[in-house]
Amino acid sequence: MTDSKIVGTSVLRAEGPDKVTGRTRYAADVPLQGMLWGKILRSPHPHARIRSIDATPARNAPGVRAVVTGPDVPNHLMGKQIRDLPALCWDRVRYVGDRVAAVAADTPEQAEAALALIDVDYEILPAVFDPVAATEPDAPLLHDDVAGYDGAPRERLATDVRNGLTRLAWSKGDVEQGFREADVVLEHTFRIPGRHQGYLEPHAGLLSIDPDGRVQVWASTKDPFRTRRMLADTLGMEHSRVRVHSVNVGGEFGGKGDARDLPVAYFLARESGRPVKIVMTYAEELAACNPDEATVMTIRSGVTRDGRIVARRLKAWHAGGAYGGTKASASFATWHYVGGLYRVDNAEFEFLQVYTNTTPGGYYRSPGSIPTFFALESHTDILARELGMDPGEFRLRNVLRAGEEDAIGKRLPGLQVHAVLARALEAADWSAPRSGPNRGRGVAIYGRHISGGETGIAVTAETDGTLTVLSPTVDQGTGTHTILRQLVAEQMQTPLEQVRVATGDTDTVPYDTGARASRVTYVAGLALERACNELRDKLAAHAARMLECDIGDVSYAEGAFSLRADPGQSLTLAQVAARNPDDRTVTVEEDFRYPDETTYVCAQVAEVEVDPETGATRVERIVTAHDVGTVINPITHQGQIDGGVVMGLGQAVMEELSLDNGKVANANLGDYKLPGIRDIPRLDTVLVDSEGGLAPYGGKAIGEFANNNPPAAIANAVADAVGVRLFEMPVTAEKVYRGLKERSRAR
Repeated sequence: MTDSKIVGTSVLRAEGPDKVTGRTRYAADVPLQGMLWGKILRSPHPHARIRSIDATPARNAPGVRAVVTGPDVPNHLMGKQIRDLPALCWDRVRYVGDRVAAVAADTPEQAEAALALIDVDYEILPAVFDPVAATEPDAPLLHDDVAGYDGAPRERLATDVRNGLTRLAWSKGDVEQGFREADVVLEHTFRIPGRHQGYLEPHAGLLSIDPDGRVQVWASTKDPFRTRRMLADTLGMEHSRVRVHSVNVGGEFGGKGDARDLPVAYFLARESGRPVKIVMTYAEELAACNPDEATVMTIRSGVTRDGRIVARRLKAWHAGGAYGGTKASASFATWHYVGGLYRVDNAEFEFLQVYTNTTPGGYYRSPGSIPTFFALESHTDILARELGMDPGEFRLRNVLRAGEEDAIGKRLPGLQVHAVLARALEAADWSAPRSGPNRGRGVAIYGRHISGGETGIAVTAETDGTLTVLSPTVDQGTGTHTILRQLVAEQMQTPLEQVRVATGDTDTVPYDTGARASRVTYVAGLALERACNELRDKLAAHAARMLECDIGDVSYAEGAFSLRADPGQSLTLAQVAARNPDDRTVTVEEDFRYPDETTYVCAQVAEVEVDPETGATRVERIVTAHDVGTVINPITHQGQIDGGVVMGLGQAVMEELSLDNGKVANANLGDYKLPGIRDIPRLDTVLVDSEGGLAPYGGKAIGEFANNNPPAAIANAVADAVGVRLFEMPVTAEKVYRGLKERSRAR
């Protein structure tokens, strides 16, 4: 097998049969003897002081085995980095949904009934929900000493801003001088609401305590090692005292990577002496989990009459919610994309995370990209039209070429944005006349780096000739384990059916920093490639001894070791492994570099039709173009693209967490709309082959790209169709209708 036979093939998903037959086990499915069900009492107020809690009636309720309140277990703070999030609130609540008390009972119904018996006396305090208003001098202060929290990122803290948490800032050149040189200066402010990740499986966790005090955990998390660390740090114990077992994750899109309610399960398990399982309802998910954050973003740009961008200033206020502990760096990973894809002479960027009395925000499939590129790409269209230029041509004129500096001074070799944008415009018939009245096209472009970091992997040659990959990477629905199987089969020249991927627990697998930032095929793939090479070398040495020759005389092909001079003398992989049972595993652990000079890109064109009587907007078509290297599994690759487009479509036209005095008013899937099959338009994909992929075989990331352009592309298409420019997401009939009426009155 000398040519690539498995990489580049649309093989079936490794986990597919178990999922469609119901054999796949998720955290909520794990049973333990004597298990209790936990439920959490949450604050009904956005900001209040806890005067007292009376839980006596709940303790005496039928089936109740444990009750714990915040004052029972004070000063337990948790967080991915900054530890500012109470496991249970003991003195103050800061959002509707903050955890106050919990019950463990024989059944979920008994636990729920007992919660209603807990009486909490609150002193209501002033609250603030808008991130800009929260920075005003008279805004209520949510945290008195942010710098005093364990894990506070001191180099990024924004303590000079009222309710400020962190600040990320970059600059290039002299922005004020750039504005003085500009012929046209435009400034716009955009508002983006909070949105939920929309995964099917709600958060679930099961926790038991061994007789020696060691903690066993089964949880819906994509990052078992971080979950272990967060839980252990919250409880004040050594990390090794917590063991997180791998279970399947039913989707997460950035939303599942922490300890969530596990500290509460621990307190209940400790009091009851029995395992405790907590499964969130979807109402809790929408109201109290870590959604993407509402954002206010202002962009000011200066351009010359010939279309050159000479100055840009962008400032974002993210409504980070009541706590920063749900974000890995207490901020969005803006550094993945801040420099953008346009040639900008002078620029300043500032992103503020601001405490607000709202649900603590978290990560969502390329965190922060949706608000940034909705604002940036909408603003870009307005600039083009102000100059009397076609928006596609304006972009083609200003996008970076390979090796040029981005807006923060980073040189980006190998950049393919011009080619990708041109192909998207061509596929969308951009220059053709619109096919009818009230129809329009809009374009948007997006690019980002991927991440690196620590990972590990182990490959074992089994005595039956099969190969086992022990991976710490949780497959949260992306097909990661299928990709790993293909890479091993290709490297070891064995049939795909002879490769399996196993996931262990935090005691048995190498350390890993989780499935995040489009890094998995890059870091896990390269680690796997190295492990396969080392395993072949190790087994070749054993084969040489068995064949009584020098190792240089041994060749490997098609799963067998042979004498180069006499290929008839050969040993199968199984034979070599069977004769060397104690030396047939290779483990690789490596900290891969962060490739911040490499940017992959996506360009999208949306076509819409607007009803001028109602404002109803129908998305007819979305064309998506990507720069790609070797596509390891075409059907999985296309699934990432199509799924991303549909996710972006939902955020563009329907998704919004509506707040009423800080409470999520649409905390159910009847009112929080997600796209259904009838909402999906025609989807066309263009793949632009290019060099420079960092993954094995030159593969490039695909998972966090197609979801980020649709809101801007659709808003730009609406403006093209009927002349209504929207500065808020989502693009709804009501907003378009209002815009049409305002436009009509202005004539």
